[in-house]
Amino acid sequence: MKKKKTVKKAAVKAKKSSGRKSSGASSDALRKHLIDVLKGGAAHVHFMDALEQFPANKRGTFAPGLPHTGWQLLEHSRIAQWDILEFSRNPKHVSPGFPEGYWPKTPGPPTEAEWDKSVQSFQRDLAEMMDLVKSPRTNLFAKIPHGDGQTILRQALVLADHNSYHLGQLVDLRRALGAWPHD
Repeated sequence: MKKKKTVKKAAVKAKKSSGRKSSGASSDALRKHLIDVLKGGAAHVHFMDALEQFPANKRGTFAPGLPHTGWQLLEHSRIAQWDILEFSRNPKHVSPGFPEGYWPKTPGPPTEAEWDKSVQSFQRDLAEMMDLVKSPRTNLFAKIPHGDGQTILRQALVLADHNSYHLGQLVDLRRALGAWPHD
């Protein structure tokens, strides 16, 4: 009989702790962990490490056996990140058509200025997503009203996962092109 009461108490405690409201310390810790995952760098290089000093003459170059160029990976990551951010905060946001709206039309950037603009937009949107996650006014667990079950927590994790995947592709591409300075 004593064992059943202990199990029942544990179940009640677990149910209470899994609720949408969390203590300030738990919420702060979760937000910090999400920011760390979005920033990257704990388990691999930062996204910006893969973009910095990417040789201009190789940004539109395909490497044997790899499906995308540096420009395509940067622009795709930027567009997808922008879409995730805007969906998370703007009920009137309309996502691009899939998949064509998520990839640039050319293998290389039209100009160096376009590359720089894409890098800056990527950095700005990532910072804005981190600001959304950091804000104590953001309920990480609440369903996004204009979505179909998504939460800010889910969106932040999807964004971190997506960026991490394409970061790996960028590093592999740079290695294949002989343009990775960290080896």
